[in-house]
Amino acid sequence: MSATGRPKDGKKSSGRPPAGKSARGGTGGGRGGDGVPARRPAARPSGKPVSGSGPAMRRPKEDYPTVQAFVAIGANLGDAQAAVRAAMDAIGTIERTVVTARSSLYQSAPVEATGPDYINAVVAVRTGLTAEAFLSELQLLEEQAGRERPFPNAPRTLDLDLLMHGNTVKDTPALTLPHPRMRERAFVIKPLAEIAPDKVPRAALARVSGQVIQRLR
Repeated sequence: MSATGRPKDGKKSSGRPPAGKSARGGTGGGRGGDGVPARRPAARPSGKPVSGSGPAMRRPKEDYPTVQAFVAIGANLGDAQAAVRAAMDAIGTIERTVVTARSSLYQSAPVEATGPDYINAVVAVRTGLTAEAFLSELQLLEEQAGRERPFPNAPRTLDLDLLMHGNTVKDTPALTLPHPRMRERAFVIKPLAEIAPDKVPRAALARVSGQVIQRLR
């Protein structure tokens, strides 16, 4: 995703959210966004769930409150198209998170920076994680993809921006929601409008109409 002087995922610093504001669960830990271990039905010797032990015991582990969130994805180093597609899949592996829609891929030149063209996309998800916990997971995916920040506007192997998280409005040193500059960027607004037109006013599309961007598929 094209670079600017500030981190583009709504963060006001490059670090991960401070302790206590995020909680990530391991692949086998079964923890939720609040750090509390997920409760699973007890099993009889036959392997069948115990019934009649109260609502908490009968509720399937997938049944948890979720909100709709949107993530912008960008890359311009290496095989950027493959990196963006892999990120779409990886976001779907985050605990208590399901990808519900994927935009096409888009190509555009870097903004206020040099380097190869960026490949961008946006995904919609349903997540049971808090905004801070979800952002922490996105930052972990960036690190796993080799993301480095040697200088402002540096090219990126992977850039994940949390655009919106339900109706959350937040402005902290770690996170700003909705993303403060999302409506200024064609490479965010156009893929977002493709999968969630109700989230993009016509005026926002008109403002970025002069920015050159190519839809790849």
